[in-house]
Amino acid sequence: MRAATILTALADLAPAGAERVFDVSGTGRPLVWLPEPHRGPRTARLDRLAALDALHRDERILRLGLTFLVGGTDVAGTRRRVRLPLLAQPVRLERGRRAYRVVPAGDLELTSLIEDRDLAARLEAAPGLAGPGWLTAPGTAAWVTAAAQAAGLAVERVVPRPPRSVDEAILTGVASAALFVTRDVFAGRLRDTLLNWAGRPGLTETALTRIYLGPSGTPADTGTSTDTGGSGGGRDEDDVLSPLALNAAQRDVVRRTRTEPVVVVSGAPGNGKSHALVAAALDTVGRGGSVLVATQSAHAAEVLGELLRRHPGPSPVLFGDAERRETVAADLAGGIAVGVDDARLRDDAAAVAAARDRVAAVRSGITAALEQERLAATLPGWQPLLPALGHDAPAIFAPDADLAAVRRALADTGRGDTSWWHRLRRAQATRRLRRLTGAGPEIPAKRLRAAVDAAEAVRAAARLPASGGTDLSAAWQALAEADAALAEAVGTALRHQATSARRWTGDARRAAGALGASLRAGRNRRREMLAGLDAQALVRALPLWVGTVADVEDLLPPVSGMFDLVVLDEAAHVDQLRAAPVLARAGRALVAGDPRQLRFVSFVSDEDVTATLHRHGLDRFADRLDVRRSSAFDLAAGAAPVTWLGEHYRSTPHLIGFSARRFYGDRLKLVTRHPRTEHTDAIDALTTTDAAVVDGVNQAEVDAVLDLVGKLAAQPPGGGIAVISPFRAQADAVEAALLSAYDVDEIERLGLRSGTVHAFQGSEADVVIVSLGLVDDDPPGRHRFLADPNLFNVMVTRARKQLTVVTSLRSPDGIVADYLRYAAQPPASTIADTPASEPWARALAVELDRIGVPVRPGYPVGRWRIDLCIGEDADAVGVMCGVHPDGVAAHVERQRTLVRAGWRLHDVFASRWADDPIRAALDLTARMGKVQ
Repeated sequence: MRAATILTALADLAPAGAERVFDVSGTGRPLVWLPEPHRGPRTARLDRLAALDALHRDERILRLGLTFLVGGTDVAGTRRRVRLPLLAQPVRLERGRRAYRVVPAGDLELTSLIEDRDLAARLEAAPGLAGPGWLTAPGTAAWVTAAAQAAGLAVERVVPRPPRSVDEAILTGVASAALFVTRDVFAGRLRDTLLNWAGRPGLTETALTRIYLGPSGTPADTGTSTDTGGSGGGRDEDDVLSPLALNAAQRDVVRRTRTEPVVVVSGAPGNGKSHALVAAALDTVGRGGSVLVATQSAHAAEVLGELLRRHPGPSPVLFGDAERRETVAADLAGGIAVGVDDARLRDDAAAVAAARDRVAAVRSGITAALEQERLAATLPGWQPLLPALGHDAPAIFAPDADLAAVRRALADTGRGDTSWWHRLRRAQATRRLRRLTGAGPEIPAKRLRAAVDAAEAVRAAARLPASGGTDLSAAWQALAEADAALAEAVGTALRHQATSARRWTGDARRAAGALGASLRAGRNRRREMLAGLDAQALVRALPLWVGTVADVEDLLPPVSGMFDLVVLDEAAHVDQLRAAPVLARAGRALVAGDPRQLRFVSFVSDEDVTATLHRHGLDRFADRLDVRRSSAFDLAAGAAPVTWLGEHYRSTPHLIGFSARRFYGDRLKLVTRHPRTEHTDAIDALTTTDAAVVDGVNQAEVDAVLDLVGKLAAQPPGGGIAVISPFRAQADAVEAALLSAYDVDEIERLGLRSGTVHAFQGSEADVVIVSLGLVDDDPPGRHRFLADPNLFNVMVTRARKQLTVVTSLRSPDGIVADYLRYAAQPPASTIADTPASEPWARALAVELDRIGVPVRPGYPVGRWRIDLCIGEDADAVGVMCGVHPDGVAAHVERQRTLVRAGWRLHDVFASRWADDPIRAALDLTARMGKVQ
């Protein structure tokens, strides 16, 4: 079975083409004509468009049209109103004192009504197309006529300015510019794309084949879920060097991506998926590879791109962003620098090695101190056995005993090989062991190992008082500084590696130069130019690319295995048809998503799927090729184990608690838990009165939302305000009310956004207001729509600090009722504190309590527990009384995690206060007073 057969079957299940849209205007969506193509005066109409754009800044809903068809035409025997741009481009509006500047934010493209790509490319190649003065150039009227004809429409005349009144009886071309709003997503020519890929060579060694067919060309084995929210298997963290701070599970994702053909990552909102994906991408580039990062939404691509830019490392090519693409094109057109030479790369490697050695040295000192504390803490358990062990192996307890040599001898006596040489080695080791321990031949090795452990505990307990006890405060600060310096050094080395002279060969320069020219071409012409590029040379020079799934096919050369790794984000929201061309472009895949959030929508019937698979002999792939139900994430999860990222970093516990229990089986470990957050009541429910739904709009809730935003306007949250609703009509009504109440300056000051839950997936804000938009007697279908678990999960997890639910339901049921009950209850942790297990921690807790300091032993944060949490609310600090039960490595990992989460931590080991909990409690409270 070949991948080409699967691609052909997918093509048969794809939409035939884009929807034929003739009118881009409508109620509340007028055309706003501009006197100049990229500039407009500050009028009320433009102010409203700017405000609307600001409300939907994550969605790119504003378009600039260049040349229009207006009027009416007959289509399939039906008269259609026409307000159609022949050229359109996503844009932003930048405000000046008296005018707006129209800034490109996406590709300039021809109307999708022109289906002939060759003809479209010739139209795009018109001299000066969309450039300065083009609209008034002599040949523009002829171009409008030709473009209209290519779209299957005939114009009767072309005018230079929009008519005062449109004659709906005829079709008129207008050589002018206008702004309009669109929220439509077109399917494009997906069928043609998939058929073209089916005929391309080189598919066998791609992620596409490995996901569908496995390495042997047979259906891939079903993977099993791997929960690496814990220690990450105990592997050495030093083999993953990254400019990003990573937890154990994220480091495990990076390791897997190096060797496994398919890696799948899942996690709830705020669980660090983006950090894991970026770290894996940077790691691949640092090893000489190339990476394509593809997302479902433009906003997600921007988030990942911003994360890449915020940390030191190679600069990504954000190929779906028109403004930044212009910068790339200009840089490439200006010529490529010589590139970083080998001497600088050697200096970088030396700097990384030095920074790594510094981290290792600081950590080694911390490890030694903690290991001594750990050993000393075991002495009480050995004390009853010391007389007998001293009798059995007296030399072990001598002050000058070489305990390391004893352990080596014990290891040598345990070797199991039966050859004469190993028998001789064992005999020698046995004689050496008896000499070192003073033990007779009747004392078993197990007894001698116990004696060594006891002797180490005795030594550690004796050394600690002599050294004044363990104080790691300076060492922890040094480790944080060393970690930061290592991250900076690694990022600098990555950036230089990506721009090294070794990558910028002659072929790479030529490919990059051709890319610069193609980036300035029209979309259809660009496809032709990109198809002729040397793809491998191009990605050698520019190894890190970020864009949307749609942009991948439109803006990248169609070459199988062009990249070493493809990172597919938001994969549960991507259907197989759109994922296939992305997966075909790389040898390996890292697929990330959350199947408990909103999924893709398919209009393919079960009958069509069954018939198509049978026609192509793919019946045994029915579970895999169920394109109606199985997303790209589901597909990948059937081919490889799923790594679960379990630590949550975004929201206060109250905000995430319902979803953690209802949708994720209490598998989330809340790193955001702290006494200042754990009892924060972050959810309000506001019930309106006398509500009714008319034409899908609950006006009482709209009014309530407007009142809530007004109250927030006095002191707006720094992280913005979002107003969302599950229903489009309700979201539109809220939007209209906000636009009437606030101008663009206020919207930007408040960080105000609005839209549907679907439009807001992947976004977040400090404060979120949800308008449910229902009343009790609404049709059952509307209630079922709101109660969809995936939609509901997204809706209630967008807020970082505060969520208000505006509802008109008097008798809610199901998940809505459960959530409102949850919101009405005082926040309570589902994880209880645990009593202190060690005597020193218990004694210290007693003394702290006696002097009036609030103490909570075993305080849970994420997957860790703090020995003692003392103080209240924001003043609370963590106290570590001993080495973590899982060992020194776990202790260091816990320290790093908690400090990054904002905790102030103190080490209070018994050795420093000679086991006197009274002195320790007094000293600790004095230190806290100085810090506060």
